[in-house]
Amino acid sequence: MADKTKKKMGILVGGGPAPGINSVIGAATIHAELAGVEMVGIQDGFEWLMEGDLSHTQPLATKDISRSHFRGGSIIGISRANPTKKEELIDRCVQSLQRLNVDKLVTIGGDDTGFSAYKLEQKSKGQISVVHVPKTIDNDLDLPAETFTFGFQTARHVGVEIVKNLMVDARTTHRWYFVIAMGRKAGHLALGIGKSMGATLTLVPEEFPSGRLALKTIVDTLVGAIVKRLSDGLRDGVAVLAEGLVEKLDEVDLADLPEIERDAHGHIRIAEVNIGEILKAQVHARLKEFGIKATIVAKNIGYELRCCDPIPFDMEYTRDLGFYAARHLLAGGTGALISIQNGKFKPIPFGEILDPQTGRTRVRMVDVTSDGFRTAAAYMIRLRKPDFDDAQALARRAATAHLAPDEFKRQFSHLIEAGR
Repeated sequence: MADKTKKKMGILVGGGPAPGINSVIGAATIHAELAGVEMVGIQDGFEWLMEGDLSHTQPLATKDISRSHFRGGSIIGISRANPTKKEELIDRCVQSLQRLNVDKLVTIGGDDTGFSAYKLEQKSKGQISVVHVPKTIDNDLDLPAETFTFGFQTARHVGVEIVKNLMVDARTTHRWYFVIAMGRKAGHLALGIGKSMGATLTLVPEEFPSGRLALKTIVDTLVGAIVKRLSDGLRDGVAVLAEGLVEKLDEVDLADLPEIERDAHGHIRIAEVNIGEILKAQVHARLKEFGIKATIVAKNIGYELRCCDPIPFDMEYTRDLGFYAARHLLAGGTGALISIQNGKFKPIPFGEILDPQTGRTRVRMVDVTSDGFRTAAAYMIRLRKPDFDDAQALARRAATAHLAPDEFKRQFSHLIEAGR
């Protein structure tokens, strides 16, 4: 007969899917089992714990997770349920875990799930040890440089395959593709895909650090790239755009967009804002002013990347993360984000990943001052200072837009910023 008082380890997944989740679950389960500790799979993130419903759990053993690390998705489900919205929800989560005899918990997720893990660990007052495994295809958790969130490399790999095919189609059919890549705040995925594939240009929100971003700035950047390509005799192109650009848009422009939904954490459901189609219509209208016709196709990629099978990098990486998460808990560790730096396990205390101004977990943004970004930017086709300073180049761009050089400069020179 099972010992109902024996303490257990629990594991849950929050946020959105990312390749490698099952690897973390599997490795943590195997390590717990070898240590003689029962693993409890908590289904659908914090959703049922918040309600005090204990029926959505399942015991996990090696036989349950064997070979699951090959596959995408999550064998215990996932949700964006947010227990930090109300104090009583965190209280109920603690109580639910105690009723399950869980005194050690592995959470898998991004910055919001990490914050929930931090608050839960605090609320339990030492009764529940909690560690967090950083997961997101956005790569935007505040880890040390060159330390990726798991799932990012697989998402980039699959995204590159998609964009590669679109680039061939664009060249073959003489059209433009506006590819919207997932990334709620940061542009790591868009830049990773665009730079790897040598896309015509990539736009990320980090390029516009101060104030709000006018929709016209994005539209004119795209129009300028189309005009520049046309003036060089090329009618095709692929622009990779980070969906996080939506959150930078001026509120006046946002007010003109279709109804905006928000998730449980209060974030705009930017995946529901069809920014690709909006930009397509706006760019078409702007090009029409110059008597230019172009075929443009808007394509969102993101959902195709989240549940694909992990590539070997993420398969190995996530097995290590799951192993270290369980090992740290079994060794008495708590209150830490699990990381591997320079090949060595290093727990990062929750307090070190919090933004002191907001009290929330910090978000890692693309460093637009880095040599990596500058290299990517150097190969992009977009209007730059030399296009306006060089009389011949300016005349060629202006003629393509059926404008006098001075008028072309007047309409597009706002795109030029110091250092760009």
